[in-house]
Amino acid sequence: MSRVAIVAVGSRGDVAPLTGVGVALQQAGHSVSIAAYTPFADMVTACGLAFRELPAEFQLAADRAEVQPIKGLAAFASPAGMRALGHDILAAVADEPADIALLSPFAEMAGHPWAESKGIPSLGVRLQPLSATAQYPPAVLGAWSAGATGNRAAAAVGTWLVDRAYGRVIADFRRELGLPRIAVRALRKQRTAANWPILHGYSPLVAPRPLDWRPGLEVTGYWWPARSGDWTPPAELIRFLSDGPAPVFVGFGSMMTTPARAKQLSDIIRHAADQAGVRVLVQAGWTSLDVADDAVMTIGDTPHDWLFPRVAAVAHHCGAGTTAAGLRAGVPTIALPAYGDGPFWAAQLTALGVAAATIDQRQLRVDRLAAAMRTAVDDPRLHDTVRRLSAAIAAEDGAAQVVSAVESLLHQST
Repeated sequence: MSRVAIVAVGSRGDVAPLTGVGVALQQAGHSVSIAAYTPFADMVTACGLAFRELPAEFQLAADRAEVQPIKGLAAFASPAGMRALGHDILAAVADEPADIALLSPFAEMAGHPWAESKGIPSLGVRLQPLSATAQYPPAVLGAWSAGATGNRAAAAVGTWLVDRAYGRVIADFRRELGLPRIAVRALRKQRTAANWPILHGYSPLVAPRPLDWRPGLEVTGYWWPARSGDWTPPAELIRFLSDGPAPVFVGFGSMMTTPARAKQLSDIIRHAADQAGVRVLVQAGWTSLDVADDAVMTIGDTPHDWLFPRVAAVAHHCGAGTTAAGLRAGVPTIALPAYGDGPFWAAQLTALGVAAATIDQRQLRVDRLAAAMRTAVDDPRLHDTVRRLSAAIAAEDGAAQVVSAVESLLHQST
């Protein structure tokens, strides 16, 4: 039995897919631990996986961001923030008897030297395409394209900026772990030359693997979150769902915003629901949405794999996890991207013909949202298209591909 350490840094949408990977690895006979932020302890342990605690710095960043969201994110991603995160990661896994490490993007900075110091292999686990390609710039930069040369240049500039910003932080981690000094660019070249494996947990039907990616960069299919069997939906939610036509879901996940903007969004949703004549389920999320109306219900955390098959459409920020859940359920999306990888996934959904509309959150108005809600509910071609795509995605098994890659890497290292 091999021991697998997964380090998952980020919000619920970043951690949940890796619980599915962890359960698949455990079912294949491996021992699995997940290091993640404190609020996700129950989510991990409920799946039968070991939990290693990271302080809840990402949620704290969100709290600090209530007044100025960009400043909150900037503090988290600053060299000082990454240094603190790295030390938290190293403390969490210091005594971990691991044979292999799976590292999410924010975990790589400390995870690479930690794995090297233990003499164990590692691989990257990502939920969006970040590596250089002529096809598009890294997904976190949005949905634009600067042409083949410009797209690759955007990735190269991003890599240069990351190395320049965090080079000293990485050097300090290596020193603390007793590793030899080496320039961060040289380290990156070594990993590229060795085809360091990075697995991407989304469907190739949604974002195909670019033909110009190097070997080792693979798209496996979605990693569906694991869920314990003891979750029970609240009685009020059951009543709401049974009291009328299937509602439209609206949620913004772990998106950060100000209280004033949260109120504005809540008002837009309420008035749009009334204008469209649809019922709406609003998930509060980190945005702290709160909508009260006869035809609108606000809910807390609810497993998307249970909820989404019971709604008529999903309106959301197009985070990777929520996008995946909507496709899995086979319901149309109203894409409401704001930043990060949201615009990228919104563009993919639009190209696939499964989005009723794409509305930049900065341009969200009652009339536009109401019109999108009606289209999402009423257009039979939209529903047929997304159901066909959902059926094709259901045939994929992304977690099984991760298990295969892990076992292959373990075999190579023995």
